[in-house]
Amino acid sequence: MKGIGIDHQVDVRWETRLLGVVAATLTVFGIASVYSAASFHDAAIGEVLKQLSAAALGGVLLLVVSRLDHQRWREWAWGLLGVTALLLIIVILPGTEAIAPRTNGARRWIRLPGGTFQPSELARFAVVVWAAMVAAKKGERIRDFKKGMAPVLVITGAVAALVLVEPNLSMATVIALLGGVVLFTAGARIGQFMILGVVALFGGVAAIMAEPYRFQRLKCFLGLAANCEEGTQWQSDQATIGFASGRLMGVGFGEGQLKLDYLPHAPSDFIFSTIGEEWGFVGVLFVLALFGVFCALGFRIAKTAPDPFGRYLATGLTASVGITALMHMAVNMELMPTTGLALPFISAGRSNLIVMLLAVGVLISIGRARGRLTLP
Repeated sequence: MKGIGIDHQVDVRWETRLLGVVAATLTVFGIASVYSAASFHDAAIGEVLKQLSAAALGGVLLLVVSRLDHQRWREWAWGLLGVTALLLIIVILPGTEAIAPRTNGARRWIRLPGGTFQPSELARFAVVVWAAMVAAKKGERIRDFKKGMAPVLVITGAVAALVLVEPNLSMATVIALLGGVVLFTAGARIGQFMILGVVALFGGVAAIMAEPYRFQRLKCFLGLAANCEEGTQWQSDQATIGFASGRLMGVGFGEGQLKLDYLPHAPSDFIFSTIGEEWGFVGVLFVLALFGVFCALGFRIAKTAPDPFGRYLATGLTASVGITALMHMAVNMELMPTTGLALPFISAGRSNLIVMLLAVGVLISIGRARGRLTLP
């Protein structure tokens, strides 16, 4: 009881169990959604089998990693970052087209036996692990810009730049944001973040202006350009039609019409719209609730982590899921220009699903390390 000096032990294992259940629910729902979104294409079964194989591999990684001491990632941080950087360089290096082909104007994938892998998905995981390691090692020195923040910003910026060259502006932005999230959690000064925010804004504008298709996409989003009926703005318009068509309860699983070539990339970039059409407002709320619970649990695990590294790592990994989901949903609801970000656990894409389940395993391992919390 409060006030008489008796300590209470609170069992926190339910949080990690619920986190696993939420991730599994999102994954299963995602597999069903991918099947529905691709059902009118010849490759529907192939897409589902890819997702199932990714779920199986990711599930194994989750179970293995959840049993590991999360401090092992602190030891592996530099090696993981090095491997990731090498993969990102291979993707954009001239002469590697045989294993890193150009698809839809971008080189983002590496061919592996049995499929392809997207290094940028691993990059955001690696940046969070590495930044958490550096922040934990520096402690209070992280508040010093030159000795604390600058090294993290340089490395994070370099990784983001490699992803930007692919080109993949949306993922590069996510990586930069995650580096900032870890620094902010570690206690970096707010004033410094405000200055960096201004610099990042100008950098983002420069990146958009450097590519005509990005600039055109932005102008169409802002309503400042003509001839936007085709291309990305047309996709965004179709996506919003999906939400309107779904109304309260949706048109029914598998009954959506936008996937009939009205909405390109329905199983991946615009899967949230197909969910809105087929499951309606209720389905959208269900997905939002799942991600809300996931982030709440992840941040709670971070808050009660047994050490600074675990706290920074859990915060970054949770933010990785939350930020990406928010950006994907915003694009589908025409609240921001079109990007190619997947909806975590749900969109078609093996690399995303495997890395997301890996992140869940790390979060669970941090949660398990708390054991029982003693509260006064």
